[in-house]
Amino acid sequence: QVQLVESGGGLVQPGDSLRLSCAASGSTFSGYAAGWFRQAPGKEREFVAVIRATKTTHYADSVKGRFTISRDNVKNTVSLQMDTLKPEDTAVYFCAAGRPILSAIRDPNMYANWGQGTQVTVSS
Repeated sequence: QVQLVESGGGLVQPGDSLRLSCAASGSTFSGYAAGWFRQAPGKEREFVAVIRATKTTHYADSVKGRFTISRDNVKNTVSLQMDTLKPEDTAVYFCAAGRPILSAIRDPNMYANWGQGTQVTVSS
């Protein structure tokens, strides 16, 4: 099991940047895929980005080119750099860790470990 704690959310204006961080503790974090998902009010939780144990990355089409996921296996952290934020990026962002198969890497059900979430609001 891995315990996850997110930080870095907040209120920003359209076009601004924000960096989310997730600190992991417990089991060997480096062997897990680490991802970010988000959930807006009234909507299902959706995939944002994931970085595998090999450090290969995958992104949702809606954030590709604007968001960058990275990990530090020494510090046991995973980060999400979010640039050129849009109002539609407003959501609670969750950090997740798991061992998903590649074909289902965007499926939140494949991740057994979740943080509590951090709110990101993009509004003028």
